[in-house]
Amino acid sequence: MPSMILLNHMDKFNKILEEDAILISKRVNLEELLGKQLIITGASGLIGINFLMSLKEFSRKNKKQKLPQITAIFYNDVPKYFKEILNFENLTIKIGDITDQGFVDSFPEGDYIIHAAGYGQPGKFMQDKIKTIAINTAATLYLLKKLKAGGKFLFLSTSEVYSGLSNPPFRENQIGTTNTTHPRACYIEGKRCCEAICNIYFEKGILARSARLSLAYGPGTKPGDMRVLNSFIEKGLTGKIEMMDQGEAKRTYCYVSDAVEMMWNILLFGRQPVYNVGGFSDVTIAGLANKIGKLLNAEVVTPTNEGEEGTEVSRPNVPPHDRKIIGAPDDVRLDMSLAAEEFKKRKNDYVSLDEGLKKTIEWQKELYKIK
Repeated sequence: MPSMILLNHMDKFNKILEEDAILISKRVNLEELLGKQLIITGASGLIGINFLMSLKEFSRKNKKQKLPQITAIFYNDVPKYFKEILNFENLTIKIGDITDQGFVDSFPEGDYIIHAAGYGQPGKFMQDKIKTIAINTAATLYLLKKLKAGGKFLFLSTSEVYSGLSNPPFRENQIGTTNTTHPRACYIEGKRCCEAICNIYFEKGILARSARLSLAYGPGTKPGDMRVLNSFIEKGLTGKIEMMDQGEAKRTYCYVSDAVEMMWNILLFGRQPVYNVGGFSDVTIAGLANKIGKLLNAEVVTPTNEGEEGTEVSRPNVPPHDRKIIGAPDDVRLDMSLAAEEFKKRKNDYVSLDEGLKKTIEWQKELYKIK
């Protein structure tokens, strides 16, 4: 039997995620999913969990109708803090490796497939580069074979396909200039190749689309998430955020409910093969640290360069995964005019960074109470 402490956390986790799921359900018409079969890979990730929560809310509101049947794919066992939350009748969980064709062959055929699997954290996708490529290439080909005739497929791509370009914001008709020798090529080229696969199917009349997501954040992450924003919150909960550099790089964050809302629209109603999915919350890394520090009443420490201007101070006591990941783009702002045109989502419709950070901090506070 789960402890009362754990059950109390489950209630809080569920409430935090439900709030965003309710917001998504108000903004996107999911009625065409009734009676259909859905497959979602990467179900334990930030995006996957929030897709599932929006489906849970949709199912709750339509329980007297023929509900969609959902198959959620996890790579590892379902984390204990998600097990109770994801306990609803029309959800089936399968655990395995989607780069294994035999495992994918065991899936039901899907009317809708959302391929959200893949390491979104640079520290992870650079640890196993072959697996990173396979998830975005071989697994995509396997999954597309499970799509029913007339079905719809959504691939979760990345704004990193714009790496090497200057003068953002970047548009969907642009592409980056990085070489296959780039330190993050396993991720960039894997995503580019999968987009090409989807585009080939799109040319054949299969409704396969790619969403170039940039810096989504919010409730639904796991402990030890290595992305900068989550790392700052984790450090801030201890009372001090230590910066690795001056934090001059710019980032534009997109709150997870906005990202999932846009991706539902892309999957169900999109007319183009490729869409940007991003936000408008422009901030430097230093500015982000200071915002989080203020919300947590935590000290923010910025290193002082002791060498010549432009040099980086060596910090040997910092764990390798905590250092700045090489090859990270300086600025990945996206042109969001296509989403605004097709889905009528305007700048004022987005969750602000300040509001999104408060909800993300609330989530991580609960997350780190569970040992």
